[in-house]
Amino acid sequence: MLQITNLKKGFQLRGEIILPVVGIDEFVLEKSKMVAIHGASGSGKTTFLNLIAGLLLPDEGELHLDGIALHELSESKRDYLRAASIGYIFQSFHLLQSCSALENLLIAMSFGGQVNQAKAKEMLDRVGLKDRMSHKPGDMSVGQQQRVALARALINQPSLLLADEPTGNLDAQNTENSLALIKELCASSGASMIIVSHDPNVIHAFDNQFDWGDLNQVTETGSCI
Repeated sequence: MLQITNLKKGFQLRGEIILPVVGIDEFVLEKSKMVAIHGASGSGKTTFLNLIAGLLLPDEGELHLDGIALHELSESKRDYLRAASIGYIFQSFHLLQSCSALENLLIAMSFGGQVNQAKAKEMLDRVGLKDRMSHKPGDMSVGQQQRVALARALINQPSLLLADEPTGNLDAQNTENSLALIKELCASSGASMIIVSHDPNVIHAFDNQFDWGDLNQVTETGSCI
């Protein structure tokens, strides 16, 4: 489903030095599998997800999603593929503040090429927001905003869901509830998932776990092993 080989990404430091951030020899995610990757903040996990999502291009290596070579696509084709096949829950949610919960979903659906208001309402109902569809993010609690972000990430029925510290702003009870909901919706839709977190409680909610320090072949000094 997702296959990554010899993936490398670095960033310029003061315009000259390339600072290696991601160096992965091989990573394979099978269809309908959910995996959790744990590691310290600022260690490259978000960059890894952004490479998979096509928001960044690798310096080296290959990424194949459902047989499609992501690293060879143009920016516009990566955008289209992401809208159609990849759901992304950002740590800060990135909801459109001037739009209602329903409008946030409808806009996401428009990028995927098919807008269906009834389907969007059904998804918001499934995440417990039946009475909050017309509310804007500023009128919602953090937990409610997180559920809008989850609904938006899954509304186009992606084959892959990426979640970057999705419960980082939630309390313990809301974290537990949100993780259960994420797992339930992924299982019902058959989506594979990669979730990254530094919270042990999040990681322990998943059977398949990876240590980012073992997966990422970049040392603390910024060089690749």
